[in-house]
Amino acid sequence: MIGKLSHVSIFVLDQDSAYDFYVNTLGFKVHTDAAMGPGARWLTVTPPEQPDLEITLMAISEGMMFKKESAEVMRDLVKKGTFGFGVFECNDIYATYEELKAKGVEFIKPPKEEFYGIEALFKDDSGNWFSLGQKK
Repeated sequence: MIGKLSHVSIFVLDQDSAYDFYVNTLGFKVHTDAAMGPGARWLTVTPPEQPDLEITLMAISEGMMFKKESAEVMRDLVKKGTFGFGVFECNDIYATYEELKAKGVEFIKPPKEEFYGIEALFKDDSGNWFSLGQKK
């Protein structure tokens, strides 16, 4: 029986830029940053209160995972904001919203009361969008 999810991937356009965004802007911690052969890098970060979940910041590049044409299509889809990858939770959405906005995070929806709690939507530096939520 499966017990838990340990890793999830977010496709990013540039791992150095994603490192800066997720670590220095969002406040995540680096778990692993290792070379994986020529031109490949295994980069994972963890949310501060969830160190057992590793988020792999996966570069979209030609190679093992993508053929050249597929990598180009995938990069274009990410840039267009096609993917909404998940929900990040916080205890004070209004303070977190103001903090992240001051750091330059692009919000596509400010905090708004919904039936399930309060939600805002933001984009990472690659164009992926996420929900930022506070439960009722």
